[in-house]
Amino acid sequence: MFKKILIANRGEIALRVIRAAREMGIQSVAVHSTADSDAMHVRMADEAICIGPPSSTESYLSIPAIISACEITGAEAIHPGYGFLSENAGFVQIVEDHGLKFIGPTAEHIRVMGDKITAIETMKKLGVPCVPGSGGGVGSLEDAYRIGDEIGYPVIIKATAGGGGKGMKVAANKGEMKSAFQTARAEGKSNFGNDEVYIEKYLTTPRHIEIQVFGDGKGRAVHLGERDCSLQRRHQKVFEEAPGPAIDAETRARIGKICADAVANIDYAGAGTIEFLYENGEFYFIEMNTRLQVEHPVTEAVFGVDLVREQINVAAGLPMSFQQEDLVVNGHAIEVRINAEKLPNFSPCPGKITQYHAPGGLGVRMDSALYDGYSIPPYYDSLIGKLIVHAPDRPAALARLHRALGELIVDGIDTTTPLFHALLAEDAVQTGEYNIHWLEHWLEENV
Repeated sequence: MFKKILIANRGEIALRVIRAAREMGIQSVAVHSTADSDAMHVRMADEAICIGPPSSTESYLSIPAIISACEITGAEAIHPGYGFLSENAGFVQIVEDHGLKFIGPTAEHIRVMGDKITAIETMKKLGVPCVPGSGGGVGSLEDAYRIGDEIGYPVIIKATAGGGGKGMKVAANKGEMKSAFQTARAEGKSNFGNDEVYIEKYLTTPRHIEIQVFGDGKGRAVHLGERDCSLQRRHQKVFEEAPGPAIDAETRARIGKICADAVANIDYAGAGTIEFLYENGEFYFIEMNTRLQVEHPVTEAVFGVDLVREQINVAAGLPMSFQQEDLVVNGHAIEVRINAEKLPNFSPCPGKITQYHAPGGLGVRMDSALYDGYSIPPYYDSLIGKLIVHAPDRPAALARLHRALGELIVDGIDTTTPLFHALLAEDAVQTGEYNIHWLEHWLEENV
């Protein structure tokens, strides 16, 4: 087992990894920018080292700085968290070349799944159902028109290297294809340095369902059920739950086995999430995230596992601590993302926290790096906390979430907490009868 690991991240996910490491008797190293010198993850780690100025490109995305931090502190392994370098295959290769261990999948698996077209081709070969589409990159507007005619409108044009909702445009008909195609390419180029796009059939009322998988890198893998992440704004998730209200046990077992078999066949190591659109009883693969997800706590709650601990164990060469038959759904869990944003425009709202009180009680978990007097820097993602509740069933979980939101205090800045109070009053949220477009429509009418 590792004696010391470095966490190449910040905020609540860095704290999450530090806590798991401490329970395992492993020392932790925090890295931070000058803007994060007073951050909670810096205070909580056994060691902390500054790796650069506030800009992410000069700190949290600086591979030389992170490798140097490992050499200075003697860290043997790196946990990437999510975001930043977590899905950078080049970074993983450099980590390995320096004799360090990356706590996650191989560089090759990250590379394959990071390219959307290659990922779709790979999943098709592995028997995973995919959305009808171009099957590869689309290089010209003429080809885009042809594919649109073949699969039928509406279609969605996606940047091959896209993510976070960037480089995605919908063409409802042929007349909208030119603008959508050109805009998606331009966004792909400006955000990811790659203007290649592909085209898929645009499903009109799907849910966003993702399957949590975990592999040992030696041909054995399991699935840990699904999460429903359909409540989204601009392709960004805001409310996640497990199990999904639209998925029954038989369907869960069927799609779960397909996903577990797929990652086992490629000797995948560690945590991964296979994301689908789900409509009319059918699953359509959209992408695989080769890292821990923001919403992993709901899966931990319903299955009673520690996914970060498991990641560290597998990276150290130990076997997984569970088998598929050990993984049984227990109750229902919901997570809401608390962002430092001002409604109704969701504009970033950094600033000083004058008072912070985390909710508590049975079945309540608050993952956050906030504290009284902390100043949220303006340089990074606006996510400041994740409120997770777990209860015997979905109605009880919704009631517990309502109670916990009422206890949460974050003074000094604006947050998205009022959004969740309002959503819990909606029948569609109470019944679970929503799709990936529901929240956008609701916001247009109510916020």
